[in-house]
Amino acid sequence: MPRSRTSFRATRPRGPEGPPGGRPEGFATGEGTGFRFIAKPKPGWSGIVDCVVLEADEPRLLRYSWTDHGGGETTEVAYRIEPHAAGMRFTYDHTGFTGTGGFFMAQILGHVRRKMPRVGLSAVLNELDEMGDLRPGSTLKPKI
Repeated sequence: MPRSRTSFRATRPRGPEGPPGGRPEGFATGEGTGFRFIAKPKPGWSGIVDCVVLEADEPRLLRYSWTDHGGGETTEVAYRIEPHAAGMRFTYDHTGFTGTGGFFMAQILGHVRRKMPRVGLSAVLNELDEMGDLRPGSTLKPKI
């Protein structure tokens, strides 16, 4: 029987209010696939971010565009996983912010992004064994 392998699509960590940064809707790793992140709306923000997959090389790279649903500039997000010493290195980049508005948006998103490795990502990694498979009894489910 084939083993369940994790990938960019395999899991979605969930806390009391969903994953940090919003829950994905319509996500798939095919280049050109449009999807959204849906978060709790805040004054001046709908809580929706529109994205398009620009590049995916599972499990090493996921790169996608990021645009506020209400308009504004499009930025780019990239997640990279690569061998490092005796383990793996996870790198997150969110680039393309310009001007004063971009500076403030980078500051706001920076808070969420600093939380992501401690809360969302660690919740997923703790559920994986040394081969990257979900541990028996995991509460996370592979997306088929």
